[in-house]
Amino acid sequence: MSRKIQVRLIMQLRAAGLSQSEIARTHHMSKTSVSEVFSIAQERQISFSALENLSNEECYRMFFPDKEQPKTTYAQPDYAAVHRELPRTGVTLKLLWKEYRDRCKLQSLLPYGYSRFCSGYEAYVVSQNLTNRLEHKPGTTSQVDWSGPVMHLTVPETGELRKVYLFVATLPYSQYTYVEPCLDMKENTWLLCHVHMFAFWGGTTTRIVCDNLKTGVVKHPKEGEIVLNEAYETLGNHYMTAIMPAQVRKPKQKASVEGAVGKIATAVIARLRNETFCSMDVLRSAVQKAMEEFNCAPFQKREGSRLEVF
Repeated sequence: MSRKIQVRLIMQLRAAGLSQSEIARTHHMSKTSVSEVFSIAQERQISFSALENLSNEECYRMFFPDKEQPKTTYAQPDYAAVHRELPRTGVTLKLLWKEYRDRCKLQSLLPYGYSRFCSGYEAYVVSQNLTNRLEHKPGTTSQVDWSGPVMHLTVPETGELRKVYLFVATLPYSQYTYVEPCLDMKENTWLLCHVHMFAFWGGTTTRIVCDNLKTGVVKHPKEGEIVLNEAYETLGNHYMTAIMPAQVRKPKQKASVEGAVGKIATAVIARLRNETFCSMDVLRSAVQKAMEEFNCAPFQKREGSRLEVF
């Protein structure tokens, strides 16, 4: 069997500024192979930053999807067909995964789980330099996070300031946002915020994109299955939603909530900065009112408001 092209290494050296000739000479590679990787990277506008968290095998498949398929016990989904089907009315990624799973069952093949199926599709989108048709599909994703900036509660008896953390969730298509003030960021609080979020939405989404926080994610390796906290995984199963932590140092994978967190600093925290709150009930009411106005405010570069689009 011929030796596979070292795509990841070539791209890493390319990012470091080495020329094709230098890479081929110093690492004993074929000039044709190096040139082929450079051409594909240029054509599809792939940079090394898109490969940093991928294995050598995954990088190879990204550049050469039609060549030798990796030996695996899992049936490989046809992501090109998935991408073609998604724009059709009523078609969701979960429906396509179920159809893929049913086909695997008929052929006695082992299917991917829903989370891995979704992450595989996202990798396909990146490899083909396509627009992710899930990114702005209504009702598909809830993006959740804790706000970095905090608020404060004043203890009446001592005047002591107690930190109040903000749970922030948003729906990427409408940018409709939910905010809940909390006295801690512990596991039970995190889970309850999700319950309240879905009550606020009036329903659930097919997936939740979160950060790799310890209260939700036990392990997120570069390769292999993501391991969720047992309680968080149970919550996902109860609501029949796939929990998909964003890759480490990949804020674009939850860009909507990252953007919402920044806007919350102005819409809520800055707006209420001169008010003193001595009880959580009063603070919650103030935050709720500020968020209602935030969701009802007209977009600057888009028709309607968050509430109207929602």
